[in-house]
Amino acid sequence: MLKPLAAVAGLFLLAAGAPAALAQGPTTAAANQDLAQWVNPIIGTDSKPSLSNGNTYPAICRPWGMNFWMPQTGKMGDGWAYQYSADKLRGFKQTHQPSPWMNDYGQFAIMPTTGKRVFEENARASWYSHKAEVAEPNYYRVYLADYDVTTEIAPTERAARFRFTFPKTDSAYVVIDALDKGSYVKVVPGQRKVIGYTTRNSGGVPKNFKNYFVVEFDHEFASTALYQDKVAAASGVLEITANHAGAVVGFKTRKGERVNARVASSFISPEQAELNLKEIGDHDLEAVRQEGRAAWNQVLGRVEAEGGTADQRRTFYSCLYRALLFPRKLYEVDAAGKTVHYSPFNGQTLPGYMYTDTGFWDTFRALFPFLNLLYPEVNAEIQQGLANDFRESGWLPEWASPGLRSVMVGNNSASVVADAYLKGIRGQDMEVLYQALVHGANNEGPLDAVGRRGVQYYNKLGYVPYDVKIKENAARTLEYAYDDFAIYQLAKALKRPKKEIDLYAKRSQNYRKLFDKESGLMRGKNQDGTFQKPFSPFKWGDAFTEGNSLHYTWSVFHDVQGLVDLMGGKQKFVATLDTVFTLPPVFDDSYYGGTIHEIREMQIAGMGNYAHGNQPIQHMIYLYNYAGQPWKTQYWAREVMNRLYLPTADGYCGDEDNGQTSAWYVFSAMGFYPVCPATDQYVLGAPLFPKTTLHLPTGKDIVLNAPKNSDANRYVNALTVNGKPYDKNWLSHEELLKGAVLDFDMSATPNKQRGTSPDAAPYSFSKAK
Repeated sequence: MLKPLAAVAGLFLLAAGAPAALAQGPTTAAANQDLAQWVNPIIGTDSKPSLSNGNTYPAICRPWGMNFWMPQTGKMGDGWAYQYSADKLRGFKQTHQPSPWMNDYGQFAIMPTTGKRVFEENARASWYSHKAEVAEPNYYRVYLADYDVTTEIAPTERAARFRFTFPKTDSAYVVIDALDKGSYVKVVPGQRKVIGYTTRNSGGVPKNFKNYFVVEFDHEFASTALYQDKVAAASGVLEITANHAGAVVGFKTRKGERVNARVASSFISPEQAELNLKEIGDHDLEAVRQEGRAAWNQVLGRVEAEGGTADQRRTFYSCLYRALLFPRKLYEVDAAGKTVHYSPFNGQTLPGYMYTDTGFWDTFRALFPFLNLLYPEVNAEIQQGLANDFRESGWLPEWASPGLRSVMVGNNSASVVADAYLKGIRGQDMEVLYQALVHGANNEGPLDAVGRRGVQYYNKLGYVPYDVKIKENAARTLEYAYDDFAIYQLAKALKRPKKEIDLYAKRSQNYRKLFDKESGLMRGKNQDGTFQKPFSPFKWGDAFTEGNSLHYTWSVFHDVQGLVDLMGGKQKFVATLDTVFTLPPVFDDSYYGGTIHEIREMQIAGMGNYAHGNQPIQHMIYLYNYAGQPWKTQYWAREVMNRLYLPTADGYCGDEDNGQTSAWYVFSAMGFYPVCPATDQYVLGAPLFPKTTLHLPTGKDIVLNAPKNSDANRYVNALTVNGKPYDKNWLSHEELLKGAVLDFDMSATPNKQRGTSPDAAPYSFSKAK
């Protein structure tokens, strides 16, 4: 996932942590467990542009924290800032990067050295080993071999504690690198402090964008030096503004002496950065580390998985950690204790919440439904922030980092807003948000990926044509139709006029316009009503987004029965589903001019043409439930969990993408999945663990018991809900919120009678009408 649209064709060529509302946490023993011990932030970091095993970095942070910290192996400006295969570290970077494809903004780096004073990143880089590296969600430690220095980091949401353990030397240094593209540093020796700002970004910011930082040490400076680009300034210079500004402060240390630093930053002002230091107060690194551990255990404790193998628990809780990183907080707390944010749209400081760094094309599918189920108080803040996005920019960001970005397709803010309201999230301004959805659905935005590209064709013809020079037109059409369904659902709930409700209901059926009876698949269509020629179901891109027709045909989340009917019935529908797995991984990459990494990841996965490493097909496995063969969902979901997710540096099968691919695993391991956000239903799979308990913030529990669960016993022979036999292939969100006990009788052979009746199938628009 994730290349800016303009670049796709040429690609190959609370101070203590968790939100205040989470302070209560689970009221069970889960909150007291050290579930963070199972999290490995290194998973997915063995990646490169040509092959993604996650494209992640070790995010050392608090849940949804405004700032993350990471060890930096890559050069300044490289999106692949931490690669597991690298031998050297160049520094420790404060990062806001949601993806290497999107790159970073507001970053600066800190690096300890000894011996000759150096500033430039290649000169200061040090050999290191993973054997001398400790990465936890809330803490990082590494030994820098070239300098005989150990560095430790423990963050809060907007600040961090650093601890450097030096050898005996009169030439111990700490580099503060504000990076290039416009930066400023000032050394204040009397306060043992370095302040400054960085403007480095990769887009999505207004002209006055700055990230102001403050670094405060507990040792007097033995020396100071400022740098402009790679050149040291004259002796005695304490302040510098340049393309690339930095500082090096020196210390004299005994063997094993620890130099401590407090670091904070703000997008608002230098004064606010100083205020954000109060998140640390006078707490030392160990205290901040333990507070961070407690914050992570509180949020991880919402899901208590029992049994299974150690690797399964590592994978599960590492995926859960990834699902609780993004979208990140962009808001701060001012001197009066009020929530304020720097607007990435107009550059003003304004009241209220704001979150950023997520792409709805990915995360509408499972990440946001996951928040709605288990962290509704967090999504309540996110939804309030979305209303601010619209007020300040005139649009909802389909991809935000930190402001509007022109990446991916669709108008999936409709799903994110509708699902939240329909699942009971309140406190957001629904008048503003509904206005935002209607505006986005009927207008092209200032960027290709804002609003709806091709909307004039879509609203007139019912599809975006293939031959009007709008890329990825069929993908847009299919996603717009689903997004119209989400607006239809929300319009009903808000009691909008019948004419309005009927309009979006009608538009939700536009997917039918692209169904090609000849191939039995979705296909690009020209303005005159003829289908694109030639047509290959294996051609990636072109009419589709980072996938082919075999992947995108299933993007009828809201009306699977309608798709079954178009294909000629359940037998043909299931046969086509089966074909995705049984075909060899053949592909046509001619649209890109070479094999993009998403194609390569499908090719090497050993699962035919199933491309789980990218998002469009991730719900497909669950569609067997709509055609009366739920045991195939149970089989394939387990296969994907077993084969494509591992607790290792190469542990993902493609881009992790802001929690979406992780949320798929977490949902699937729990035994159900939100195929169609903006409905009340989850579609059943089968649980991975013998027992999983979901501790809802209301104090209610959802208990999923599967005592006979094993690698062989992956099929659901029978299911009872609250003691009563249950034959449906779906679960109701509303009923689950009341608290529920689900008892799964697991078997090594599929029960081909359970869940086969038409009434067992999950929601489809066609059936509901």
